Amino acid sequence: MKDPIFLGIDVGTGSARAGLFDAAGRMLSSAKRDILLWREGADIAEQSSDDIWSAVCAATREAVAGIDPARVAGIGFDATCSLVVLGPGGQPISVSASGDDARNIVVWMDHRAVAQAERINAQGHSVLRYVGDVISPEMETPKLLWLRETMPRTYAEAWQFFDLADYLGWRATGDLARSSCTVTCKWTYLAHEDRWDPDYFRSIGLGDLAEDGFARIGQRIVAPGTPLGSGLSAAAAADLGLPPGIPVAAGLIDAHAGGIGTVGMAGGAESNLAYVFGTSSCTMTTTRDPVFVPGVWGPYYQAMVPGMWLNEGGQSAAGAAIEQLLSFHPAAAEAGATARAAGQPLPVWLAARAQDKAGSLSPVVTLAGGLHVVPEFLGNRAPFADPHARAIVAGLGMERDLDSLVALYVAGLCGIAYGLRQIIEAQDKAGAPIERIVISGGAGQLDLVRQLLADGTGKPVLGSEAAEPVLLGSAILGAVAAGRFADMRDAMAAMSRPAAEYRPDAAATRTHDARFATFRALQSALRDSRRG
Repeated sequence: MKDPIFLGIDVGTGSARAGLFDAAGRMLSSAKRDILLWREGADIAEQSSDDIWSAVCAATREAVAGIDPARVAGIGFDATCSLVVLGPGGQPISVSASGDDARNIVVWMDHRAVAQAERINAQGHSVLRYVGDVISPEMETPKLLWLRETMPRTYAEAWQFFDLADYLGWRATGDLARSSCTVTCKWTYLAHEDRWDPDYFRSIGLGDLAEDGFARIGQRIVAPGTPLGSGLSAAAAADLGLPPGIPVAAGLIDAHAGGIGTVGMAGGAESNLAYVFGTSSCTMTTTRDPVFVPGVWGPYYQAMVPGMWLNEGGQSAAGAAIEQLLSFHPAAAEAGATARAAGQPLPVWLAARAQDKAGSLSPVVTLAGGLHVVPEFLGNRAPFADPHARAIVAGLGMERDLDSLVALYVAGLCGIAYGLRQIIEAQDKAGAPIERIVISGGAGQLDLVRQLLADGTGKPVLGSEAAEPVLLGSAILGAVAAGRFADMRDAMAAMSRPAAEYRPDAAATRTHDARFATFRALQSALRDSRRG
């Protein structure tokens, strides 16, 4: 094939995106479609698999417009780690109190299964050793247990339970294989032993899955990038506007696709921490041997780079935490209107204002003054694995002007940086040190954000030449499935390259050290108060 190109498809929390890349990792085109999200209170978040597939198809058709579709040589999917429930015949079946069958996805951020997660953790089963000793309500077995206990008819009638990336692979090819990324990171599959642990499922109340030979959650587990089935099915090809038979890769969780699109740069996977900063944040550290870090998920075998181990951390609210924080301020409406008039999102407008006020990037930390933020609105994913943790804002006065809104924004970004620093320090102590942070995700695109992360953690932050490294990661999967490269590492090295580097500023780092001590004290005080 002359000049083959590779299609990456990324399904995030709010949108589906498609991007076409050449074999050097250069993006040729992209398109985006919004997807539906139903929210009920703080804990419930649901989506529709049919709506997501429609958005994927529309984005793909737009991305391919003007390009010969016969050039598409491989396809890769990534998606949020959300639970898709299908009934007989592969039709959606409701997970919602509304009874609407269209609402058949329990979204990753949904915390309906906190009680089930706590009961599972209280049993202390040995598989939990591979999730940092504490399973999260964001993972799938607590959600499955919630379904069985709360919606027994849905649970009983379900034909398949998919992670969203695996659903997309099945929808594209008809292959029921699961990726070792999804089932190892979110379902307790022991990829290093190539097995599920039946005793775990029996002990937590999901023994029927074991008795059924795990037919509903995955009997064939393959490494990311493995070709699925016979390639793109005729029906899916018609939906996407592509020729049938194109190799389709076993997929990745979206954050891990960002890792694939970045960690091959500079010093390579073992020295880089992949940091995906979007609605939530995710950290990924790659090691040759397993490293056990309390409160950090993993170690997972073959969950991102085949043949390597992965530790995964992050926070359940990152970009979403900043949006929530800003919404509280009296000047937010005025600033938002001004930002919209300038054609900018509010955080982008605030970042420019902060940089102008401080004169350069690193001194921006001084604008926060005595304001301190622990942005744990949705709990602490790592390193404390505490879904009950909540945010703290300290040092507020009576100010209502735009400058005080800028200060709150900067303090919130500092809090994000300090949460990342805690994860890095916990991993370093356990034996998984890193040299630099490689960043991706929409909330991490600004120079100000990257410099604050570097100064706040004391680690250099490296940007990617690719404007869309998550999409690139999925395209890399497609290139591997198509046989363009010998393996994932070769593909990563050939298709990803570094761009700007943000090095810690010594003076700013001293300021951040003092603020980090306050951050830890506030965080600890609130945690202690809950115990008392």
